[in-house]
Amino acid sequence: MKVTDQMNRRIKIPDTIQRIVSLVPSQTELLVDLGLEDKIIGITKFCIHPKGLKQTKTIIGGTKNFHFDRIKQLKPDLIIGNKEENYKEGIKELEKDFPVWMSDILTIEDATNMIAQIGLITQTELKAKILVENIRIEVNKLKAKINPVKKVLYFIWKNPYMVAGSNNYINEILRLNGFENLCNTDEYSRYPEITSEEIKSLNPEVVLLSSEPFPFKENHIEEFKNLLPNTEIKIVDGELYSWYGSRLLVALKTFNEYGN
Repeated sequence: MKVTDQMNRRIKIPDTIQRIVSLVPSQTELLVDLGLEDKIIGITKFCIHPKGLKQTKTIIGGTKNFHFDRIKQLKPDLIIGNKEENYKEGIKELEKDFPVWMSDILTIEDATNMIAQIGLITQTELKAKILVENIRIEVNKLKAKINPVKKVLYFIWKNPYMVAGSNNYINEILRLNGFENLCNTDEYSRYPEITSEEIKSLNPEVVLLSSEPFPFKENHIEEFKNLLPNTEIKIVDGELYSWYGSRLLVALKTFNEYGN
């Protein structure tokens, strides 16, 4: 059958999918939660959930450097990737031999649409529908909470400092949690580098240091305190802010129960 992915690409896939390669950690976890673990044959080295999965599947490289020879040996009938997390040249190479379904996630709606579409093409529609419904319930709970809006910077990297800017999924999760992202502007699109002087001039009320991709730890808090002595500085679980598969439901439940 022919389907349209989230990049508006028409791709032809088998009516029944049997051999899946996933190029995206959060989508790998989603496939498992949809009951497709036995059909997953290849994953990236960053696919850490669920625990132990990497020991049972072929590792095809990272999200931005594929081992094409390994993927060809696996003979997948479906490869699942993502516009942001994977690299264009690698995807184009894989498309020559295999159907590659691509997601493009900027919003919660994009995420739930991706879940529904993957459910459709893998014949797990019911599980996907239930997951989407539960996500929507938690989103509505979070929206109903009355929180004072706080101005925030969300850091993803150090040396150089990099933050979540506009036009990305993290920005959406920040907004849902009652934050005003100070870098949600055209000037700071995507994941911009930012200087110490800019950080001080933006003067955030809250700084969130993500556990990934840079592994910020408690010892980094003091460094930011020197820049922003009057700012609240927290280490946060990056998976809750940036994983958009079934981990989204975990994130929303966590935010609703414990706060951001």
